[in-house]
Amino acid sequence: MKVEDLRQKTEDELKQQVLDLKKEAFNLRFQRASGQLENTAQVRVVRRDIARIKTILEERRASA
Repeated sequence: MKVEDLRQKTEDELKQQVLDLKKEAFNLRFQRASGQLENTAQVRVVRRDIARIKTILEERRASA
C-alpha cells in the first residue's frame, strides 16, 4: 500500500479501510493460532498498513 495512494482518499474511505484491515488482522490471528497461516509476514504487513492509515488520519486532524 503506497502512501501517495492513501493521501488521495477521503477520510471516510480511510476509516473504512482501517475497519477492513482490522477484520483481516483478526482473521490472520485466528489462522496463526490454528496453524493454518502460511504467510506469517502478512500479519506484519496488515499491522503496518493500519498504522500508516492512522498516521495519515492524525496528520489531517492536526493540520485542520
